[in-house]
Amino acid sequence: MATVTKPKAKKIAAPKAPRVKAAPPASGLPKGSKKVVAPVEHKLRIRVRAYEHKILDLSVKQIMDTAARFDAVVVGPVPLPTEIKRWTVNRSTFVYKDAREQFEMRIHKRLIDILNPSPKVIEALTNLNLPSGVTIDVKMV
Repeated sequence: MATVTKPKAKKIAAPKAPRVKAAPPASGLPKGSKKVVAPVEHKLRIRVRAYEHKILDLSVKQIMDTAARFDAVVVGPVPLPTEIKRWTVNRSTFVYKDAREQFEMRIHKRLIDILNPSPKVIEALTNLNLPSGVTIDVKMV
């Protein structure tokens, strides 16, 4: 009796993606030079909270512009998770348990770090006039 063998299947390699050259550094320094970064001694951590994200973004932009005016190193804004508070309430006062209303309140948050702030930056940030409904927590870390 003759044995029949199946021909072996050839493996086909996936096409390789073309190599992309790395872009030159965005700092404007030549490729071989190293950027000297001052060590972070302390930083100003600012948490901004609001119910409306548009007002929050305008307030964050105002803080960033103020810090940039005094040449401060700013990290952020980092969007933090939105806190959602929900309530379910009966529509009726006594009967009709199946009829309910659901309400929610969203609290949007952003985080900004200012590295090694100068006294001028801190003074300018304390004198900021932000819209109502925006809460700011400032910590020195």
